[in-house]
Amino acid sequence: MACSACKWISSECSRVEGSTPGPPPPALTSLPLQGSRVTRSPSCVGEPRFYLLNKGSTETYGFCLHEELGCQGHIIRQVELGGLAQRRGLQDGDRLLQVNGQFVDHMDHRRVVQKIKASGNQVLLAVLDGGSYEAAKAQGRDLSQMLPADIRPRLCHITRDKSGFGFSVSGMKGTFQLSVRQDGPAERAGVPPGSWLLELNGASVRSYSHTQLARKLKQSGSKVTLLVASSAVEEFYRLRGLQVTAALADTSWLPFKVRELHMVKGPAGYGFLLKEDDCISGAIGQFLWDVDAGLPAEQAGMKEGDRLLAVNGESIEGLDHYQTVLRIRARDDQVTLLVIDPAGDEFYQSIGLSPLLFFEDSDPASGSCMPSLPSPSGSPGPCHVEVGPKGPGSWLMAAANSIEITQVTSLARPSWQRCSQPGTALSPTTLLPCLS
Repeated sequence: MACSACKWISSECSRVEGSTPGPPPPALTSLPLQGSRVTRSPSCVGEPRFYLLNKGSTETYGFCLHEELGCQGHIIRQVELGGLAQRRGLQDGDRLLQVNGQFVDHMDHRRVVQKIKASGNQVLLAVLDGGSYEAAKAQGRDLSQMLPADIRPRLCHITRDKSGFGFSVSGMKGTFQLSVRQDGPAERAGVPPGSWLLELNGASVRSYSHTQLARKLKQSGSKVTLLVASSAVEEFYRLRGLQVTAALADTSWLPFKVRELHMVKGPAGYGFLLKEDDCISGAIGQFLWDVDAGLPAEQAGMKEGDRLLAVNGESIEGLDHYQTVLRIRARDDQVTLLVIDPAGDEFYQSIGLSPLLFFEDSDPASGSCMPSLPSPSGSPGPCHVEVGPKGPGSWLMAAANSIEITQVTSLARPSWQRCSQPGTALSPTTLLPCLS
């Protein structure tokens, strides 16, 4: 079924820049789930295909991700000739089913784009050709059941007790298997018995001898982070020639969670201070302080020192302070923020990954706050931001009357496509006519 129009989208639009297309990779005969799309009858459903895309610093992924009016799913479009996506085998019309092992067909489009962007220079995609997708939907099939179950490695953060971390290691150089003590710290942190150790504190153990590994564990102090995989998961990636990394991990066992805070502005504003400061990694971040008791920010669950990650579904990583303020003020009287506490921020920076990569709608500890008084009626007026008492590096998120910000025009236009470069700051976007 051809799609006649595009719904407004937050799309992943990538272009190859400054790289010379190379020959296509050799066929992986051991990979039944990857290969070229073939023509099928309308009732025939093919198999999902897996692609690991690794791009250089001057490359982009070479495709757009569409949400189209009248069509279901997240649709691969505008696959650039000679680009990374085409060289790996992605084709126009493919439907995206998984990002880094996580099923996304049911997920909000912006959230899917966010996951691809947060993945950095490597992303694992599972796709189904368009004809098979439409046929499967018509037959009422559960698309998640077409994918291998539990193909994600597990990221576990262990705090030792008086008897140790609760696991022992056996094996030779680069190949280590874990024995887990029942009811010990490792088991409580989610380490499966008999799993294979892939990374220790964000570093691959492939080159470690047993002695080196023991030394690294001792140097870890009271806490250690392990990337582990079961034999089935390890075999899945090995047979397909894919490298297992922490970006592919299931993080449900980690104590560090991104929180979603939805706030509707009350008569006294939101009640928090946004301040730009240095992160542990040396990058610049936006942090939340001076959370006023009883106002929407506190009632939604905001904590002192939380780091701001996204505003209204769009990552602010890479944006400066003023651009972030504009994002918060883009909607007249409400805002949705994704934040993480200082301990979680430190953890994800220590392993070099964005916490947005692992955020799921079902994550607990998210909150919302609706004011007891109704919001003023009428059309939105100009937005105002006041320089906070701590100087130009801080802004009060409340009703203020100093620096005027003009109204931000909505991009929710049903017949246009919105494209943005992955892995970059969310600079002004380009609007293109949608495909017919």
